[in-house]
Amino acid sequence: MKILLVEDDPQLADPLIEILQDKQHYTVDHVTDGETGWDFIEATSYDLILLDLMLPKLDGISLCQRLRRGGYMTPVLMLTARDSSGDRVLGLDAGADDYVVKPFDLPELFARIRALLRRGNTNLSPLLEWRGLCLDPSSCQVTYEGELLHLTPKEYGLLDLLLRQKGRLVSRSTIIDRLWTFDDIPSEETVKVHLKALRRKLKAVGAPADLVETVYGLGYRLKQN
Repeated sequence: MKILLVEDDPQLADPLIEILQDKQHYTVDHVTDGETGWDFIEATSYDLILLDLMLPKLDGISLCQRLRRGGYMTPVLMLTARDSSGDRVLGLDAGADDYVVKPFDLPELFARIRALLRRGNTNLSPLLEWRGLCLDPSSCQVTYEGELLHLTPKEYGLLDLLLRQKGRLVSRSTIIDRLWTFDDIPSEETVKVHLKALRRKLKAVGAPADLVETVYGLGYRLKQN
């Protein structure tokens, strides 16, 4: 799942990005002003936008209003140091889906993120399952026939993406777009290396060697039978 964080305070943004990527296994693009945020939204598809209220160049309220006027329905979770009902009303009236006041409790923030991702994607079930595989987004745990897999964030992201497609083909370009940040585009060989490592870990817990299929020249999918 890919998130855009629009936040100009590095003391908040830097540790939050680290936790979202390393512990929650999201892919996170980060910008520090509203105008750049708008440019990123026009260029890339996001599952969720974490949006600060007070931003240079274009504030969070104005960016959210521009989003909704432009027809973008991406869930928006507004982050702000202001804790007045007036500010909350402004954010919600601008089109934000939820509102968190800084300093926020991280488990609550992650729960709100998961709730908005579920709301924004009707195919997002609490558990993702396929032929003995089970991925739990709430705990970020993956098991095969009950045995825990220890995956890197990229391996987790690859498996999450494949599971959500339910056996449909996922192209390399889609994988790169969904799992890497805007300023960290990998080579196709890098994608292959991560997939090879994922397959090795799946095989080590007893999964079929061909559970993740390569469709040469097109992409990857989970094997149907």
